[in-house]
Amino acid sequence: MASSSSVVDMVCARQGRDRQRYEGCYRLVSGCIPYMLKDDDIDNSCCLKDDHVLDKLQVLMISTPKRMDLIFPKGGWEDDESVEEAACREAFEEAGVKGIINGAPLGEWIFKSKSKQSSCGQEGCCKGFMFALQVTELLESWPEQITHGRRWVPVREVDGLCRYDWMREALDKLKEQLVFGSNFSAPPSLELPDSSSLCMVVSPAVPQGAVALC
Repeated sequence: MASSSSVVDMVCARQGRDRQRYEGCYRLVSGCIPYMLKDDDIDNSCCLKDDHVLDKLQVLMISTPKRMDLIFPKGGWEDDESVEEAACREAFEEAGVKGIINGAPLGEWIFKSKSKQSSCGQEGCCKGFMFALQVTELLESWPEQITHGRRWVPVREVDGLCRYDWMREALDKLKEQLVFGSNFSAPPSLELPDSSSLCMVVSPAVPQGAVALC
């Protein structure tokens, strides 16, 4: 599939924090909420202002080692990439997806890394930036497949799976961005894959205000 790309494909996930960005005491983190429409019976000419489209919206979440809950792909923002590129790289490394990232962020949040949840003070504090990623490509294998499984979840069920408040807030911003965002048409419907068949589709035209990063 031919597509413009600002992210170089990698056979291995990046390791270490030599290029990690910081802002004061905060480690800077970038991530995204990957999404797509479930069925092909949506009129793609309509805008996502119709609430029933949310019934077709699916969000991709990933598992983490030694934890039972699901999260959104995210990780350290490094000094040789933009914040959008970092979000796309994490989606590729952790969830095995590529697509179109909306250049308008869902927001930024302060939180602690999971290993420092019980620590006092600002140790382990992160500032995270989240984006909406319209999935156009699902990979059969990806760098962190051993440690991160993935699961498509109907958007109306995701709220109950969010462990942290910032995840719910980012999800609300995603729905608001899709339903009320101006000049944003419904993305092409994709047939959700089962465990034995993963689909790959051509990237649609980039919506206004979005950045194509595959």
